Amino acid sequence: MRKHAWWQGPAAGMAGVVVMTLAEKAEQRLTGRPDSHVPARTLQRLTGLPEHPGGRQPVPVNLAMHVGQGALLGVLRSVMAHAGLRGPWSSAQFAVVRFTSDQILENATGVGAPPPTWPRRELVVDLFHKTVYAFVTGAVADALAARSGPGPGQRHAAARPGRHADAGPVPRAQVRGR
Repeated sequence: MRKHAWWQGPAAGMAGVVVMTLAEKAEQRLTGRPDSHVPARTLQRLTGLPEHPGGRQPVPVNLAMHVGQGALLGVLRSVMAHAGLRGPWSSAQFAVVRFTSDQILENATGVGAPPPTWPRRELVVDLFHKTVYAFVTGAVADALAARSGPGPGQRHAAARPGRHADAGPVPRAQVRGR
């Protein structure tokens, strides 16, 4: 499970980043919203790189943070899929993780502010784009993990459908996929 997640996760995360970026560009064309340079400023502060004065930051630094964070978080979504956490419910859970990851990094570096302080429209747009990322990443991670068969959680659920207080865990051999 873990071996596959190390290469499948970044692939799934990159797919999510590509679709999220396309959605952002389409939304920006419709709304006139400018590019955000928060990812670049966050990476600059995390790495000690110098920040450029004014609003605009180097596009390669912005892309490096945008793509790097998306690929790295894809590993987590792949681990979820291999464990048996697949489908829309799991992608919705992952959307919260994706948004939270941004907020931790942006707020810890002083680049961002807590979401409740944002204008509502800006918050809705950001949540929408992170959700697009999460669902695309989830769909790819789920499809790649499905090639290995059901995950331990899925095998456990199949043993006795529904929640039962007296249902014990699956045997260790089934956790490893044997």
